[in-house]
Amino acid sequence: MERKVMTDVGGVAAEHLQQIVMRIERLEEDKATVAADIKEVFAEAKGHGFDTKILRQIIRLRKLDKADLQEQEALLDLYKQALGMLE
Repeated sequence: MERKVMTDVGGVAAEHLQQIVMRIERLEEDKATVAADIKEVFAEAKGHGFDTKILRQIIRLRKLDKADLQEQEALLDLYKQALGMLE
């Protein structure tokens, strides 16, 4: 089976490719802006005395569904117990 190669620079395929690249570039800019905003919020939280490592863990845990969260907590407790870390 022969693959079709885009050779017509002025054709529709080239225009479509250019549109896709431009969309990706805009999204990359948006992503950089959002990342800077998130960094700023974490800096604000740190300025108010919150531990940013713990905040990141909380955010990660909140993304899990209830069953996955319970499973992770149970395994964490089991491992802590096995290592003598629980009182």
